[in-house]
Amino acid sequence: MRDVEDDVENAGEQERPGGGDEAAGEPGEHRADGHGFQAIVWRPMAAVRTNVTELPESRVRVQAEVPAEEVERRVREAARQLGRQMRIPGFRKGKVPPPIVISRLGREAVLDEALRASLGSWYADAIERAGIAPVGEPDLDVAELPDEGQPLWFTIEIGVRPRAKLGRYRGLEVGRREPVVDQERIDLEVDRLREQFATLETVERPAQAGDHVVIDYVGYVDDEPFEGGTARDQLLELGSGRLIPGFEEQLIGAAAGERRTVEVTFPEDHQAEQLAGRRARFEITVTEVKAKRLPEADDEFALQAGGFDTLGELREDIASRLREAEERAIEREFEQAVLDAAVGEASVEVPDKLVHARAHELLADTLGALERQGISKEAYLRIAGKDEETLAREAEPEAERALKREAVLAAVVEAEGIRPTDEEVREALEPAAQRAGADAERVMDRLRKGERLERVRQDVAADQARRLLVREAKPIPIERAKARDKLWTPEKEDAGGGRIWTPGGSPG
Repeated sequence: MRDVEDDVENAGEQERPGGGDEAAGEPGEHRADGHGFQAIVWRPMAAVRTNVTELPESRVRVQAEVPAEEVERRVREAARQLGRQMRIPGFRKGKVPPPIVISRLGREAVLDEALRASLGSWYADAIERAGIAPVGEPDLDVAELPDEGQPLWFTIEIGVRPRAKLGRYRGLEVGRREPVVDQERIDLEVDRLREQFATLETVERPAQAGDHVVIDYVGYVDDEPFEGGTARDQLLELGSGRLIPGFEEQLIGAAAGERRTVEVTFPEDHQAEQLAGRRARFEITVTEVKAKRLPEADDEFALQAGGFDTLGELREDIASRLREAEERAIEREFEQAVLDAAVGEASVEVPDKLVHARAHELLADTLGALERQGISKEAYLRIAGKDEETLAREAEPEAERALKREAVLAAVVEAEGIRPTDEEVREALEPAAQRAGADAERVMDRLRKGERLERVRQDVAADQARRLLVREAKPIPIERAKARDKLWTPEKEDAGGGRIWTPGGSPG
């Protein structure tokens, strides 16, 4: 579960020296996954106290109070940080006491600095204590800065996960396909392996698409060589698309020892700004032409590729692995189809603004994942040829489905009274903790001290609700499900027949 991975990571961060004050709730994942909220809730005395009021269109207002002692603690901390940068006669650099800093700069200036440093953690703590599942960006309003000894008030207005009115969710008949691994897929996998073990052999003929050529070249812009435009013994696959568009195509038909002039235009978004959009000429010498030679698909290849005695054994192993992957994919499809069937039986109102907010969250997740792979947001938007708002609009259907699924799971948790035990929570944390090199029990302790364990418990509850739906569902052949789905009418549903759901089918 992605949220559990985040919680393990955040718990690990709290263990680092100087990593933050657990009691105060340092910034981490801001999304809480409680499965409901009350119109008015007062929480016990803690770093932040909250009062939650329900608003129209799946929004809430959270009034948060930061106790005076917490405000003053943060003011002193801000003063210590500022004091490390100040030079005041009579004190060593970096050792100016907080009272002196406050006296010199004024309490309001130090309080303002404390607010900038602490508001993120106070916001996260308020959301956590309010027990809501926020969606989208908050409207946050801070009241007047308090006098010494007074609490700080701020207000959050934000979208929350919608409520679902459950229909039938046990015993749903859902189409489930059988795993099929045909000979064509096995052939494709064998060919992929042959590509991996291919060799290059020098040939005495003109180059063809798919061949490799060894070239020397010098590039010119405005008849002047440019930096990075010269190379020797460059191995290039014709048709790979590695170089500037149009470059490789002009080398098809060239033979070893032949010289060619290639003219291209650099793309407008080329990484070298001085070359972007410029016309260039390359003087090229082809020194070798190499053809790819694939090994024969025989017993010798089976031994080389996988240590099998015969090609038949290799194909059987490939078939087994493909079947296992197919079964896992079918399991995921069936699980999703069961959940969508339960959504189709439920009533969930999702305001348009909430859908659009979640769509932006989905887009942010995508951009973040690409960033971690080395693809910047700007590069992705350039490749897509669209702006963020357009991409968010396109993500709205998936965003709406996600919100409905989450609402139904939360409703099932409530209806079934699902409350995971500490042992079940620990088991859920174990895989993520192992990947992080941490002990699940210690992670639980840190989450409990930081008052973040309840969120993990709710994540586990949602997963248990999902498994309950799948366990209670009745799989039927996919062909039968499709046929019955075509014959479904509202009258049949009213008569108690229920609707048959198929993987990839519309949820409603």
